[in-house]
Amino acid sequence: MRIIAGKFRGWKLKTVEGAGYRPATGRVREALFSMLEARGVVWPECSVLDLFAGSGSLAFESASRGARCICLVENSPVVVQCLEQNAVRLGLFAPQCRLVREDVLRLLARRGRQGQEALEERFDLVFVDPPYCMNLVPAVLPALVRGRWLAPGAFILAEVETQTRLDEAAHEELACVSNREYGQTRILLWQAHNIYNQV
Repeated sequence: MRIIAGKFRGWKLKTVEGAGYRPATGRVREALFSMLEARGVVWPECSVLDLFAGSGSLAFESASRGARCICLVENSPVVVQCLEQNAVRLGLFAPQCRLVREDVLRLLARRGRQGQEALEERFDLVFVDPPYCMNLVPAVLPALVRGRWLAPGAFILAEVETQTRLDEAAHEELACVSNREYGQTRILLWQAHNIYNQV
C-alpha cells in the first residue's frame, strides 16, 4: 500500500493480514481525502485521531498532507508493531505521531482519568474504521461526544461495509454531511455542531 499524496507520496506502508483487516484502497482514500478537503479541512491546523488504526494508512496519509499531529489507536500488538515500523520509516515521532495500544471503547470511556494526560487534547478529525462485521460505529460516536474528544467543528469519518445500516442522526450534536458508497465500502462523514456549548 502506497501513500497517494503529500511529502510521503509513493512511500510504501507495511500492512498486516488477518480477519477483519481491510486497508483502504487507493481509490477510496483519494475519494475520502478529496471529500475532507472540499469541506474545508486545513491539514497544518488539523489534529487527527485514527481509531482501529490497522495499517495506519489514513493517519499516515494525513501526516503526509501536513497534519499537525496524528494519534493512532490499535489493540493488536502485532499491528502496533507494524505501525511503529511505518512511523519510524516515515520519520514520524512524538509529539507529532503517537501510537496507543488500547481497546478503542475502553480508551474513549476513560477520557480524563489519570494516566491519559497525553490524550487530553480535542481532535479536529477522527477516523473510525472498525474490523468488518463488528458494527462498532454506533458505540464510538456517542463516546466521542461524551468524552469531549472533538474540537468544535470536528469531522468524524467512518468506513464500513456497504450493507451496514447506521442511524445518520446518531447524536444531536453530530450532523451527517455525507453518505456515499464506493463498491464494497460505505463512507459516512459527520461534523460536530454546537458541541459543548455549555462549556
